[in-house]
Amino acid sequence: MRLDQALARMLPEHSRGRLKGWIDAGHVTVDGVAGNAKRHVAGGERLTILPLPGVIADTALAQDIALAVVYEDELIIVLNKPAGLVVHPGSGNRDGTLQNALLYHDPALGAIPRAGIVHRLDKETSGLMVVARSEAAHTSLVRQLASRSMSREYLALVRGDVTQAMIIDAPIGRHPTQRTTMAVVAKGRPARTHVEVVERFGIATLLRCRLETGRTHQIRVHLAAIGHPLVGDLAYGGRRPAPGIPAFPRQALHATRLALVHPATGRSMCFDAPAPADFAGLVEGLRHTRGGAGR
Repeated sequence: MRLDQALARMLPEHSRGRLKGWIDAGHVTVDGVAGNAKRHVAGGERLTILPLPGVIADTALAQDIALAVVYEDELIIVLNKPAGLVVHPGSGNRDGTLQNALLYHDPALGAIPRAGIVHRLDKETSGLMVVARSEAAHTSLVRQLASRSMSREYLALVRGDVTQAMIIDAPIGRHPTQRTTMAVVAKGRPARTHVEVVERFGIATLLRCRLETGRTHQIRVHLAAIGHPLVGDLAYGGRRPAPGIPAFPRQALHATRLALVHPATGRSMCFDAPAPADFAGLVEGLRHTRGGAGR
């Protein structure tokens, strides 16, 4: 068996990519000699990982930024991200991000890739996220995402009247001309979104969307592609306000439910977060508008 395959079998709590990185970095020896991922081992060799590999400490600045923690234990943190908070530092957002907040909340997260962040939400999307507090937990949760055993559901308020549930199955890739956005493109990566109607207002519809895949901007792109962009989504819905719908300063999208398997106990866990005040107020306003129109 190849060395990288043997290590993957013996250390299943770590990803193959991480193990290969340790081999390539010279952290793994076979009978005292630096290993090669493609080298075959037959059994009886002495494999050593020295020093016990970790990750280079996160260089992002720890900042005292309030976090809405829904649940935490020694291995995971589930939190409710507010709209307006960027997840990772990047161009134009060097600090003041969720990653900076997590490093203040738990400095040990500096030894985990991306401070343990498993998946991301757009800056203006609110809702539930999970963070891993160990490399093994991080690997487990990433694998759950890949195998679709982690469930993520969103509340989405869209323009127009959606009358029935549907599955949007359309590949997503980089927009051919607008390189900062995504689009449904023939050669894109497979993407599936399950859509359920929650409440209809005539001029708008409240939907519950469940991700089967996790492409960048997937819900936003898919809903725009069927002619029902998110209320407030300037990138995919255009800048012209929708008639009858109050102005909303962000895309009306909230990650309302997260279900996963605990990395250590194997217990199924489900978390819910109601829509934040701005989103709930927008929906309530549409209810009153609909009621007034019906009288």
